[in-house]
Amino acid sequence: MGKADKRGTQDATHLLRDWHSVLHDQLRLSAHTVNAYVKDVEGFLAFLESHFGHTPQAADFADLHMRDLRAFMAARRAQGVSARSLNRALSALRRFTAYLKECDLPVSNAFDTMQAQKTPANLPRAVASQDVLQLIACALDGPKDKWLGLRDSALLTLLYGTGLRISEALSITRHDIETAHDMLRVTGKGGKQRDVPLLPLVTQALDDYLAAQPFGLRREDKIFRGQRGGVMTPRQAQALVSRLRRATGLDDSVTPHALRHSFASHLLAGGGDLRTIQELLGHASLSSTQIYTKIDETALLAVYDSAHKRR
Repeated sequence: MGKADKRGTQDATHLLRDWHSVLHDQLRLSAHTVNAYVKDVEGFLAFLESHFGHTPQAADFADLHMRDLRAFMAARRAQGVSARSLNRALSALRRFTAYLKECDLPVSNAFDTMQAQKTPANLPRAVASQDVLQLIACALDGPKDKWLGLRDSALLTLLYGTGLRISEALSITRHDIETAHDMLRVTGKGGKQRDVPLLPLVTQALDDYLAAQPFGLRREDKIFRGQRGGVMTPRQAQALVSRLRRATGLDDSVTPHALRHSFASHLLAGGGDLRTIQELLGHASLSSTQIYTKIDETALLAVYDSAHKRR
């Protein structure tokens, strides 16, 4: 009897333990990832034991049909498992069966042909206007150096008031501001340029920061600077918002990108049309903008009206 034949009669849980060692010791995946993969395969082996009425052997993986995998997926769905978790389990099974193949064990092609479950698009979470104002107030009151507070306030006001991506905001130069007047020209993805209106409140926040910053920026210099004068990075901006949301007790969903979502969501709730919002956001396709129509409009209107009282 050959090596593959002997391993084919082996309890599949033994092979799972071997695979666990490979993931951890050789591939050096994180403990969290390894545990998630192993748990998913353990769930599949438990299903097979119930499905076939015997402890699953390595050879069973060669005889599996698509109907067996579908039965597993259906059983997991009946337990309330999400489509995203089912897809993660399928990914784990594909990695495990790839390991079985490396061990010269036959494996059914059902694992490769099984299609992933459709997952619903993640709806962007809008930050309430009053929470944005709270972040800005906290930014102004926080740092010992006044110019840093004005910088943080200007960045947050710009993100919420224009819907810019954080990379776009941090790329703005002094020349861009000086020539903007009430329209800011932005270079977005793919080098595409668009004009974004600047509200007086945004312009004032930028002017206050530029007047206070201590670096004597040239016209071609990017305006947002770190404490020592280097160009501010997206990571620094994310850390800034993380610190502010902790200080104000806001949810972890409050990020620089969430302010972009809020800009679009509140505009839509206030009667803005999708085409205009698409242009302001710099979306190449209208389908990217249409996700905002799926957000609960009634809730957004309540947020919008509470912060922007119509006169």
